[in-house]
Amino acid sequence: MKKLKVTMRSVTHPTITIAFQTDKALAAYGPLAQQVEAYGFDGITVYNDMLFQPAWLPLLEIARATNTLTIGVAAVNPFTCHPINIAGNIALIDEAAQGRAYLGLARGGWLDFVGVEPKRTVTALREAFHCVRHLLRQSKEPLSGEFYPLAGGDALRWPVLRSEIPFLLGSWGASTIRACADQIHEIKIGGSANPAVIPHFQQILTDTPRNIADDAPIDICLGAVCVVDEDGKAARAYVKREVALYLPVVAELDPTVNLEPELLTRLKEA
Repeated sequence: MKKLKVTMRSVTHPTITIAFQTDKALAAYGPLAQQVEAYGFDGITVYNDMLFQPAWLPLLEIARATNTLTIGVAAVNPFTCHPINIAGNIALIDEAAQGRAYLGLARGGWLDFVGVEPKRTVTALREAFHCVRHLLRQSKEPLSGEFYPLAGGDALRWPVLRSEIPFLLGSWGASTIRACADQIHEIKIGGSANPAVIPHFQQILTDTPRNIADDAPIDICLGAVCVVDEDGKAARAYVKREVALYLPVVAELDPTVNLEPELLTRLKEA
């Protein structure tokens, strides 16, 4: 049985990608990625969820095993991984993939497990994108910031393949999207296959000015958990368990649906 997440990105020019949970043997990612590439998918994303494997080594295996797929992480949070580490890791992944990588950042879930309670997350995420970009550009100028300042006078000390790696923001929040809009190429609506949310996010993007020279449209990515198994009964049972993990995180964010509070409470306690 395999759990995948199938994502559709641009509304006008859709691409189909697959996301892997990072719970596999390290040697398994390369062969799986080769299968995905052979089937004609456009890309592979890996998660970076709390208590699962960090994304970087699985991504390295995927980069080495593929030739055409876009690859990336969706998403890293800057509260348990500082932007200087994020920048260094994604630069190496992009080098291994010969310029096919992208980087996703998000607030992240389950941070209470390690006692992390992020403050002013909108500002922190915006600063994290800015800090990673500053580092990838190998600028030696100081970078001011409340959360992620850089003293300046030095930079990453190896040749970085691309200073302009595409950025993805994982968020349901209008305030976060507006704050980060001039830093990103894409937003990901995680844990949803609900087409009704697309107009909602399109309107947010339409109403958000972007102070950048390249005002290309921001893509929208919907990520839906899928379970693949020849045994339909087993697949349905498994997906119910997976929904119980993610639904409490996502259900309170979707402005187009209403779920009973008692149901969410039971799922959180399950």
